[in-house]
Amino acid sequence: MPATFRLEIVSQERTLHEADDVVSVVAPGAEGSFGVMANHRPMMAALQAGIIEMRDVQDKGRFIVVTGGFLEVSRNRTVVLADAAELAEEIDVDRARDALSRAQERLGHLSDGGVDRQRAQRAKQRATARLKASEQGA
Repeated sequence: MPATFRLEIVSQERTLHEADDVVSVVAPGAEGSFGVMANHRPMMAALQAGIIEMRDVQDKGRFIVVTGGFLEVSRNRTVVLADAAELAEEIDVDRARDALSRAQERLGHLSDGGVDRQRAQRAKQRATARLKASEQGA
């Protein structure tokens, strides 16, 4: 049986995941994606908008979209404090598609209305992550 660790994923609104049987986690770090497995060295990392993928002892994957936050690893326990988070199975796909379309439209009209490029890019990144997670979690 593979070595496991405790994983907690918490947003301001609720606890999205709390279990001791996690084998691996892949998270969207601010400087690139990274993985965590049992007995990982202590660390802290900033997260960007993207998908957290976790695997349990049955190799079942679960996907959670985060919009940023922090991840801490210490004493075989990983804690994610997310700015906002959503389980893949809870994503409203139509709403995510609409958000992606709006963000793409804003990015296409930057010279017209002075829309904040970074804000539109973050919205596009969030919508893209939500759509990808909903496909993976289906």
